[in-house]
Amino acid sequence: MDSDEQKAKEKHVEWQTRISSVREGAEIHRQIRQATQQYIQPGMTMVQICEFIEQSTQKLTGYNPERPLDRGYGFPTGCSLNNCAAHYTPNPGDKTQLKKTDLCKIDFGVQINGYIIDSAFSMSFDEMHEPLMQAVKAATNEGVRVMGIDARLGEVGAAIQEVMESHECVYNGKTYKVKAIQNLNGHNIGPWTIHGSKSVPIIKTEDNTKMEEGELYAIETFGSTGKGFVYGDGESSHFSMIGDAAKVTVDHKGAWDLLKFIKRRFGTITFCRRWLQDEGQTRHLMGLKKLMDYELVRDYPPLYDQVGCYIAQYEHTILLRPTCKEVLSRSFDY
Repeated sequence: MDSDEQKAKEKHVEWQTRISSVREGAEIHRQIRQATQQYIQPGMTMVQICEFIEQSTQKLTGYNPERPLDRGYGFPTGCSLNNCAAHYTPNPGDKTQLKKTDLCKIDFGVQINGYIIDSAFSMSFDEMHEPLMQAVKAATNEGVRVMGIDARLGEVGAAIQEVMESHECVYNGKTYKVKAIQNLNGHNIGPWTIHGSKSVPIIKTEDNTKMEEGELYAIETFGSTGKGFVYGDGESSHFSMIGDAAKVTVDHKGAWDLLKFIKRRFGTITFCRRWLQDEGQTRHLMGLKKLMDYELVRDYPPLYDQVGCYIAQYEHTILLRPTCKEVLSRSFDY
């Protein structure tokens, strides 16, 4: 396909809708995260931080409760601390406060017409974390640089790992080699679905799957001073309805009512317990457990590396257009 054909392709209504939707979501993400970087202070609860981001998201997207799937949240605000890499957002009653020495990963999404912008950054009020954050930022930028149409997923991972693991950082007088977390990945993004069918490794693999025109990708990297391997632990806060789940009879009224609510309000978008409570589903725990037992809803527990280590994360969303690779979430901050 020559350049004129590529340009003509992008003029089709479907492409114009996609481009305008992801650009709108990306601009909203930039505004919110830059306001968040000014807002966050040590001593705040993680609930305060998440609610600031989420209320800003609803306001700037023009969320309409009569059409809840049109625009709004992309997924729950991640605010994972220190050796927790991902999938932590406070549940109702969580009083965790941000400390000056914490390394916090802020990962949130903005959804417009089903297209999700997924972008994340790390922040701390202690300069000791700066070398680790810079290493991970450089690795993410390298992943963004080498990815594109026809790029092989395993080769993207190799490029990320090479940059990530060329860095060292010092904590309490001890030098640590930064390790790419081998069992965390970037991913493509589907309509109303944050994790699509393709995973983008952040280590070298033999995966020869190619990236393709039209795909929307989240290139995210995680660097650790620990083992470079995470495990699920603790109370889950992230959940999603399984879109292709087998049909089953739900004979528990609480679970059935909750499932109907989830379908209408969130569809296949990942949600959290705080959101259920905020929307009046105050007695949801038993119903949620039943829906997981029925394999209609899945949970995503927090992911940890070894106790005492630190993890940083950076992430961008990229659209593989016929004419170019557009790094949608890029701005002056990262």
